Amino acid sequence: MKNKKKYSFRKFMNDVHLWLGLASGIILFIVCFTGTVLVFEQEIKEFFAEDFIVEPQVEKQTITNLAEELKAINDFYVTGVTIPTNENEAYAFLVKEDLNQRRGTKVLVDPYTKAIYKAEKTKADAFMFTMFKLHRWLLLDTTIGRPIVGVATIIFLILAISGIVLWFPKKVKWKTVKQGFKIKTKANWKRVNHDLHNTLGFYACIFLLVMAITGLCWSFESYREGLGYVMGTKIFDRSSPEFQLEHNSDVRSISYDEAIQLANQTLNYPGELAVTFPDQKNNFYSFRKYNSDNWSPSTSDKLFLDITGTVLKIEHFDEKPFNQKLAAVIKPLHTGDIFGTFSKIVYFLACLIATSLPVTGTLIWWNKLKKKKKKTVK
Repeated sequence: MKNKKKYSFRKFMNDVHLWLGLASGIILFIVCFTGTVLVFEQEIKEFFAEDFIVEPQVEKQTITNLAEELKAINDFYVTGVTIPTNENEAYAFLVKEDLNQRRGTKVLVDPYTKAIYKAEKTKADAFMFTMFKLHRWLLLDTTIGRPIVGVATIIFLILAISGIVLWFPKKVKWKTVKQGFKIKTKANWKRVNHDLHNTLGFYACIFLLVMAITGLCWSFESYREGLGYVMGTKIFDRSSPEFQLEHNSDVRSISYDEAIQLANQTLNYPGELAVTFPDQKNNFYSFRKYNSDNWSPSTSDKLFLDITGTVLKIEHFDEKPFNQKLAAVIKPLHTGDIFGTFSKIVYFLACLIATSLPVTGTLIWWNKLKKKKKKTVK
């Protein structure tokens, strides 16, 4: 009589990896596929958008004049503007028909000719928004779809960790380990499929772990708050600082252009400048500047000026504590924007691999199942 094999830790990890993978496969396939598409969301939208050509001329219009033009022609409330680094790009004004609107509309303006172009939604915008809703809540009601995606993401984390454990052979020797780094393309399709799952999953694993850990911040508020507590700082903190400002009608307020000039003098380096104008709620200027020579296009320095031009606060990203830096880049770490085009390509490939894992994993299980059936019949 043969002794029964002990239920080892490796067998346990294999069962966890198998059954959780089969249970969540379809959802993970959808989330990973849509994530692959969304990596280059902005580039896809811009490719299908109508071109708005700006030809540099001798003189530029002032920001004040352009804002007044928008107010006069369209009766908009102009809440801010983004000034690009390149001279042949349009200014992007943020306007609202009602100040109670949560988000405004982007309007492109030629800084030389005052030509106005209101960016219309294209079919690409509609498609990408569908991809976004699929990615975030599977086109369901947010109260239902969001936690489903969140649970699937937790399962994905477990699959990634168990996958790393299973990637290592039973006997860890270089001769056996190195086989996990390559795909035997000349073998039969079952072996190729196994290698695609095992090897590509290993290469993409670190990026998939980062995506999953950061992605949970959108699925569960309690997770986001808990992670913020562990990190010692708030995640997705979009609140503006509060300043005790005295309202004196006799004091001269600086113009938009004077405020922008002061901001560029204070943050003295080339880069895109995003400005939020004073309003009824916040009676001060808010600036975000993205250094063109910085290591990441997603990080920015912040500056706050009162309406007289006095510097209220400067926040240099490089001078922040590490935990605040990390919290500030949660979103670009999840989307792949963190290092610009290079990291987007890496994330695209990692997401593409992640999309294939439920398929190759299911095929591995199916092949083993057929093998077991043949043995039983014999």
